[in-house]
Amino acid sequence: MLSNTCKYALRALIYLAKFSRPDKRVGIKKISEDLELSAPFLGKILQNLVKQKLLVSTKGPNGGFSLAKNAGEITLWDIVVNVDGEEFFTNCLIGLEPCVTHDKSKPLCPVHWQYSKLRNEISKFYKETTLEHISKDIEKHSDIMRY
Repeated sequence: MLSNTCKYALRALIYLAKFSRPDKRVGIKKISEDLELSAPFLGKILQNLVKQKLLVSTKGPNGGFSLAKNAGEITLWDIVVNVDGEEFFTNCLIGLEPCVTHDKSKPLCPVHWQYSKLRNEISKFYKETTLEHISKDIEKHSDIMRY
C-alpha cells in the first residue's frame, strides 16, 4: 500500500501538471486549499520533491511550485520511488521483506507466483503512466482532485 504521504504527493503533482507552467508557479496555500490538505504537511512533501528534482520552487509574492520537467517525462513510478521507495514494487504481499532477499533454503510464500505476475503489471503501469496522461484525463472528471 502507498503511504498517505505518497498519495498526497501524487495528488499534488497531478494538480501541478494541470495548473502550473514553467512561468506560472502555484502557491502552497492554493494547492492545499484546492486539494483539502494540510499546508504544513503538504509543504514538507513538496520540499522533498524539490530536493528530488521533480519540482521547482520560488519564494516571494509570485512564488510557488511547478514541475521541474515536462509532465510527459514524470511517471507515477518516479513519484512513488522518490517518496516511498521501491518497496511497494518489491516487497512480498504477505511477508515482511523484499522477495529478492528471500532465503533460498526456505519455501516462498503461498502467493508468491500469483502476486509476482500482478506486481509486474502494477510496476509496468506506474512506469508507463505519466503526469501528462493523467492531466489529460482530468478533463473528464470535474471532481477528481478531491480524492
